[in-house]
Amino acid sequence: MNFKELHNQKTPLLLGNVWDVPSAKTAEKLGFQAIGTSSSAIAALLGYQDGEQMGFSELIYFVKQIVTNTNLPLSVDLESGYSRDPIIIAEHIKELVALGVVGINIEDSIVKDERILLNGEKFASTLIDVINVLSKENIDVFINVRTDTFLLKHSDVIEETKKRIKLYENAGANGIFTPCIENESDIREIVNCTSLPINVMCMPNLPDFNTLSSLGVQRISMGNFLFDTMYSQLERITKDIIDQRSFQSIF
Repeated sequence: MNFKELHNQKTPLLLGNVWDVPSAKTAEKLGFQAIGTSSSAIAALLGYQDGEQMGFSELIYFVKQIVTNTNLPLSVDLESGYSRDPIIIAEHIKELVALGVVGINIEDSIVKDERILLNGEKFASTLIDVINVLSKENIDVFINVRTDTFLLKHSDVIEETKKRIKLYENAGANGIFTPCIENESDIREIVNCTSLPINVMCMPNLPDFNTLSSLGVQRISMGNFLFDTMYSQLERITKDIIDQRSFQSIF
């Protein structure tokens, strides 16, 4: 089953989010069908904030190492493309596909002093140009378009999300990612507004996987939350070592 087909199963595709070779190998060992990079986690490893602060060359180094060390299909979080120029974005995607990447996430927000939504029509136009370049060169890659309306708490979040989904669907997106959506009725409405597979992300109040499946969700991501939890545990265990003056907390 190829990566696109994994979005049309009876149950949602649970994507293992990874940030390095050990996390990718763990996902493979645990039987995940596919993995996706977390840009936030990789940025944190390099001392950056999320939002294209790291360079594309730094991202691609991690991607190359992950691809080399796993047989799982890999989707890469490309943030908002590491450029506003569709030609450069397409070149970035081509570089990733040449390494063996089968999918990308691209988001309709950027970080300046703070994260802001890009104009939906302009972003859709960029997508059309990117997809045209890829189509002309027969580049086959799953384009999962992330809309940050829920993440940024847009004032008219449902209608704005539906409007953007239609724009991105018409532009040629293969899937839609709506991070930070949690409410069942919101999820149902978003799923029902498009024929594209909807991707949701780990959140404190996100329904369980069976409920998400019944709502029609077809992809579930973990985001950077496993990464953050891992380092919280590192801090807790290290503090125990200091407080107890012993290494027993490790074992």
